Amino acid sequence: MSATPAGPTLTRGLVLVLGFLSAIGPFAIDMYLASLPQISRDLGAAPATVQLTLTAFLLGLGAGQLLLGPLSDTWGRRPVLLGATAVFAAASIALVFAPVIEVFIGLRLLQGLSGAAGVVIARAIAVDLSTGRTAVRALSLIATVGGLGPLVAPPIGGLVAGFAGWRGVLTALALIAAAMLLFAWLAVPESLPRSHRHTGGLRAMGASFAHFVHDPVYLGYAAAYASGFAGLMAYVSASPFVGQNILGMSPFLYGLGFAGGGSALLVANLANARFAPRVGPERMLAVGTSISALSATVMTVAAATGILSIPLFLACAFATMGSAGLTFGNASALGLARATTRNRGAGSALMGAGQFAAGALVTPIVGLWGEETALPMALTMLVGACLSLVLGLTSNRASHRR
Repeated sequence: MSATPAGPTLTRGLVLVLGFLSAIGPFAIDMYLASLPQISRDLGAAPATVQLTLTAFLLGLGAGQLLLGPLSDTWGRRPVLLGATAVFAAASIALVFAPVIEVFIGLRLLQGLSGAAGVVIARAIAVDLSTGRTAVRALSLIATVGGLGPLVAPPIGGLVAGFAGWRGVLTALALIAAAMLLFAWLAVPESLPRSHRHTGGLRAMGASFAHFVHDPVYLGYAAAYASGFAGLMAYVSASPFVGQNILGMSPFLYGLGFAGGGSALLVANLANARFAPRVGPERMLAVGTSISALSATVMTVAAATGILSIPLFLACAFATMGSAGLTFGNASALGLARATTRNRGAGSALMGAGQFAAGALVTPIVGLWGEETALPMALTMLVGACLSLVLGLTSNRASHRR
């Protein structure tokens, strides 16, 4: 998968490490989802306020990518990745001792800002070292490894919360953050030669962003990614309350159910890595967004008619998470195919910022609608999935016309 034989290559070991680093989001979100009701009780905060800890993290992930992606285009991938991951590890340790919800929210914002490096730079490194449909396969394989986060994090979080509480869950997350820093130091090479870095400072950074803002095909794929992610985050943020408070699931059962969705994400990423280079990422994107829209429709009808049950809830979650594996990797690869070596970090950052900004927008909306019904969650999922479907198909047509 190497684009430059004389330089670093995208080996299987590097793919594993990049996938682990890109799983910062799933680990930092999914591990503590089952603990949200417990955090609400212990810190004396309303559920909507506790959901702001998720919103702050997502806002940080979005803003951090806008800063760290372009910085890696200037300073190189490795130094930015190592510095930011060190801050993420420190913030994760401090979070264990957060005394009040306000400090908790502030540290989650810092976690997101620094943790963004693992997401945006892992994606940029993969595209640095691969081209064309090979890049689609590389991104899918990294997403597959990262997909282990949603698979293992919820049951780990549920089990740890059962005997050590939510602070024990955050301690486990701090250990994972330290492991990420160690693996980044030992295994991630510099993938961007000095000759390919831009040196124009803020003006060059602005020009890089302008390149993408004026590219409607890139914007379409980025918006399809963001819309799909917003629908997914509506499920992620509201499902602990829907599953446990409305449907009566235990924290451990909820964690297992969420892990089942994570397995769907893993299988979908593996399938995408195998078939996208053959049939094309455009077709796989269309399949993924269609499945997402269908699943959200079923969830909405079930919530509106009062027939939502635990098996149906889990089935829709399985389909929703699986569709994400077909949507996100292909939308990302198709959008970043519009980039050049000098602005790839900026393109990855802009896409990631839109993704997490959309996710941050929907989480408080779902929370403010209350926790007595699953309908707000389902409707938000439906809007996001349908927008992703329309934008993905429109971008596919536009890219073929160019």
